[in-house]
Amino acid sequence: MENKTELRNKLKQLRKELDISDKSKIISEKIKASEIFQNSEHIMLFYPTKYEVNLLDLLDENKTFYFPRVDGDNLLVCPNCSEFIKSDFNIYEPCSEPVSPDILDLIIVPALAVDKAHYRLGYGGGYYDRFLGKYPNIPTLTPIFKEFIRDELPKYDYDIKINYICSD
Repeated sequence: MENKTELRNKLKQLRKELDISDKSKIISEKIKASEIFQNSEHIMLFYPTKYEVNLLDLLDENKTFYFPRVDGDNLLVCPNCSEFIKSDFNIYEPCSEPVSPDILDLIIVPALAVDKAHYRLGYGGGYYDRFLGKYPNIPTLTPIFKEFIRDELPKYDYDIKINYICSD
């Protein structure tokens, strides 16, 4: 099995060849129709990078949305706002003041890939695994292009499984 670094590089290249826009719309519609989304009021979303699943049209739904902001080794939960700034990681983050994660009903977690056991391959910083480890009772969902669902991914003891996978 490839190591995580090799796999990340390979998957990032593969993502560039996909029609992200159409695939993102399909995933968004499936998320909107899902029971976990419909039953959630306070949802943490992520601001997509150029080649990630774009779920920003979910913001049109009658829900309260939050976005993560990196603070040291931690993720802060910040309400959706009109101003986002680009972080050191080249990711847009909200300028709003953080709130307690306990308010969340659902966390939508980005990934480069997921496996059939519901482990995800992130970007290597461990931010989401640390965050999710602190809030194990909040349901998680990872939107992923079907090309990035694997039978098995390399994993470590600190990797956290997600609850739901939604693909095109």
